[in-house]
Amino acid sequence: MCGRLNVIDDSDVIELCEGLQISLFANQPIFSRFIRATQPVSIVREKQGVRRMDTASWWLLLDKSDTGFKPSKYTSFNTRYDKLNVKNSAGYQPFRHSRCVIPVKGFGETEYVNGKPIHYHDMVAKQGGLFMGGLCREWFNSETGESALSCSVITLPPHPKLKDIHSKSMPLILPPQPELLNSWLDESITNPVMFDELLEPRLPVNLIAWQIDKPSTHKLIAPKFEISADI
Repeated sequence: MCGRLNVIDDSDVIELCEGLQISLFANQPIFSRFIRATQPVSIVREKQGVRRMDTASWWLLLDKSDTGFKPSKYTSFNTRYDKLNVKNSAGYQPFRHSRCVIPVKGFGETEYVNGKPIHYHDMVAKQGGLFMGGLCREWFNSETGESALSCSVITLPPHPKLKDIHSKSMPLILPPQPELLNSWLDESITNPVMFDELLEPRLPVNLIAWQIDKPSTHKLIAPKFEISADI
């Protein structure tokens, strides 16, 4: 699971965005230390060959409402890796036609036991930022004329180095390789078999992690520690 995003306004996140060679900024970038599910987040995608930054709701499935759209009752801020190739699943078509990148400084995880949170951790890239692999989807409400864009973060099986932080899954962190990122965003690549290796748990960069009291107050309650990238 990826439960919250850290997209602070610093040089590392800005450099990430510049490296993606965005041609069109449809919306101003959203910066916040604590972005939770259903809130707006900045994503990078390609549409009709143009690489652009847009604002999306961090909840892939939306329902029509009187004013436009609202989050579906079905949880969809994350899309599991093992659902991406299941026909009629929420992520099947987006994985083939509307992949996106979410540039962040870091992310947060909450570990649950019997439905109750037992600890919270935040993690950031030791250097630079992180490219989160995501999916996006466009929506149009014919009754109100409103349109919307939504997204999710792809999640993978748990990583041994993160098992004490979150035992069930980890987010897809894309390697910071321009050729791979270009392919991921290329809307003409509709056969995603080339991305199969990305769906294995892997840490492409070093992380700094620390335990906090809770996300809203964000108080450090244990020393920070480093989690090394996979070789």
